[in-house]
Amino acid sequence: MTYSDGDREELDEVFETESEAEEFGLEQVSNFGAGGEVLHLSNPGDYPASSEGVEADYEVLEVED
Repeated sequence: MTYSDGDREELDEVFETESEAEEFGLEQVSNFGAGGEVLHLSNPGDYPASSEGVEADYEVLEVED
């Protein structure tokens, strides 16, 4: 996962297919957005709205057995 502030996070999940990994990545990006929205609604002064450029993206890496 890569975040708009430059932070990176490597998740340890391993999948059988690339499509499973893509699905997981999309779900994590969605979860990040939903969590940010909840934080913003609970305390907008401390947490920017998702429309203010706080984003996440993912990259699928292939690993050798």
